[in-house]
This record gives sequence, structure tokens and C-alpha cells, in this order.
Amino acid sequence: MKEAMFYEKLDEGKVKCHLCCHYCVIKPGKRGRCAVRENRDGTLFSLVYGKIIAGHTDPVEKKPLFHFHPGSRSYSIATMGCNFRCLHCQNYEISEYPKVHSDIAGEDMTPEDVVNEAEKMGCRSIAYTYTEPTIFMEFAYDCARLAHERGIKNVFVSNGYTSPEAAREFAPYLDANNIDLKGDDGFYKKVVGARLQPVLDTIKLMKQLGIWLEVTTLIIPTYNDSEEFLRWTADFIKSVDPAIPWHVSQFYPTNKLLDQPRTPLSILRRAREIGLEAGLKYVYEGNVPGEGGENTYCPSCGKLLIERFGFLLNATTMKNGQCPECNSLIDGIGMP
Repeated sequence: MKEAMFYEKLDEGKVKCHLCCHYCVIKPGKRGRCAVRENRDGTLFSLVYGKIIAGHTDPVEKKPLFHFHPGSRSYSIATMGCNFRCLHCQNYEISEYPKVHSDIAGEDMTPEDVVNEAEKMGCRSIAYTYTEPTIFMEFAYDCARLAHERGIKNVFVSNGYTSPEAAREFAPYLDANNIDLKGDDGFYKKVVGARLQPVLDTIKLMKQLGIWLEVTTLIIPTYNDSEEFLRWTADFIKSVDPAIPWHVSQFYPTNKLLDQPRTPLSILRRAREIGLEAGLKYVYEGNVPGEGGENTYCPSCGKLLIERFGFLLNATTMKNGQCPECNSLIDGIGMP
């Protein structure tokens, strides 16, 4: 265990957690919504510090980050727990485990272990992913500082519920963030157990803090696939920055959300069209490899710049981050 960051002590031994936008008030002996931060005699502790439940080397495109050092590898880690309760969570075995069990599983690792493993595997970055990285902020923070000293980048794959206080503290060591924008406020309340506005605020804040940002929307038939919602989402992203890549991804039934089929390709295609019509420069179709919606095209002249198949970068015609046809600069970090 490690004493938590971002909390205040209240009367009667209670504490108020400031790590995420739930701002849980936690009684002695109890845990917050994430189920991995516990109040012990008026002191809040992280129960998952150094308890790594997943560690893999992934293509950075799997995050998905398409405009952040394309073709590089990212050492991806996670602990148990999550501050959301998404009915369709694909990693529910580890995200929900602490909510129904008292123990905390995971392999003991130090920040040095994590960074050393990233170096050994030739990874350009460390990704804090699979579950919500905010809930293991203390460990991620120590890893990220050490990684930066070694020249390794840090990326979040996040639900966007990080508190502004925590986001600003982590920002000097965070290089990129893919944030889910899941649905409207009704969707967040019904399917996720949260609210929309904090996510929108986090997206804006990440942009203001200079962190490379990409946004993902998993499109679920009848839940968040209306043209009205898709247009609103595209317009919101454009209002923050039209250069933010938007990933519209295919849903498949999982966990407790089994009442809908996989998202039809036609809906993903229409979502991509809506994004481009709204003025977004880069819109990608996710989870449908080989259909062409994963490729990067020049937003100025339309030339194919990066050809992908799933998470693999097959070919690129870019030169020094520019389109070879019209010399337009392509937005991103570490572009070919």
C-alpha cells in the first residue's frame, strides 16, 4: 500500500478523494467507487501501487494512437479496478474484480522494473491502459517521472474522468492521451455510471496543457449511433481542435451489454463521413481491419499517407511529417 495523492481529511475520520471527478467521500474502513482506494483510520491509501495485473508490448496504434510515433511499440500496464462501471467493459475481469472481491491481485513491480522492461523491449513509450489509469495514479506518476528521465514517453488511455488537480500534476510527464467520449449524458448515467461534462472538461484541459490528444467513440447500435449524437461529437471535437483524430470504433457484445449486435460497417462509414463533413482532419474506423478506414490521408489533397491493417503500419509515403504531394504538414508527434 501507499498513501494516496489528492485527498483531504474530514471530520469523523472521513476523507474526500480528489483523484477523479466522482470526488468520493469515504468513511473509515471503506473504499471509493474505484474499489482500490481505502480509508484506513482517516488516511487514504492506494491498494494497487505496484500491483501489475497486465503487462504487454503493444503497437502504439492499439491504444489507439495513430498520430503519436506511428509504428512504434508501447509497454502497456494496468492494475485492477476502475472508477466507471461500463456495462460493455471488455476488461471487466480486472476492472470489476475489486468491487466483488476483497483481495487485490497483481505481480509486484517497482517503477524501475516497469521502465527497465520498456527499455528491454525497445518501446518508445509506456502506456497506462486496459483499466482506467487514473485509479493507479500514484504508481503511474512514479513510473512516468522515471521514464522521462530515460527518454521514454508516457501515454494514457483514459475515460477522461481525471480531476483537473490530478491532470495538472501529471501533465509534465504525460505526452499523449486517448480519451473515450462514450455518449450523451443519458448514456453516461445509464451505461457508465458517470456524467458527460467532466469528460468534456478533461478533453479541453488536456489540449490546453499541450498533451497530444486523440478521441475514441465506441459506437453501440441504438445506444449512441444517432446522427444527431455523432454530429454533436464531431462538432465538439472540432471546437477543441479540428486536428484531434477521432476514432469511431465497432462495438461487439460483451460483459452485461449483450442486447445489440456488432456495429454495422455502414454506421462506422457514416460516422466517419459526419466527422469529415464537420471539418475534422482525421477520422478513423476502428476494429474493422482491412476496410480502409484505418488509413491516414492528407487533409489538404487526399493523398494516402499511411496505410494500416488493424494495428500494423504497412506503408507510408510521408517525408519528414509532410505530404509528399502538396507539402502539407501532418499533425502529430513523431510522424514519419
